[in-house]
Amino acid sequence: MEAARARGERIGRPPAMNEEQVRHARALLAQPENAVTSIAKLLGVSRTTLYKYLPELAVGRDSLVSSSRAVPSRAP
Repeated sequence: MEAARARGERIGRPPAMNEEQVRHARALLAQPENAVTSIAKLLGVSRTTLYKYLPELAVGRDSLVSSSRAVPSRAP
């Protein structure tokens, strides 16, 4: 493995998405009618993979989750 690394060969599993696919996913996500699930299906990857390659999705997802879990205040 050291010799392969010295030659510049990649060790391990190949990436699930290339740069072109990541750009395509970002372009599709810019349109509000596209859902993460449909984009993942179109690109042939899982939703988890999209969240891995597009970390900005996790920020939006966390804010949506936290706002949906907010406990309504009770009025006396």
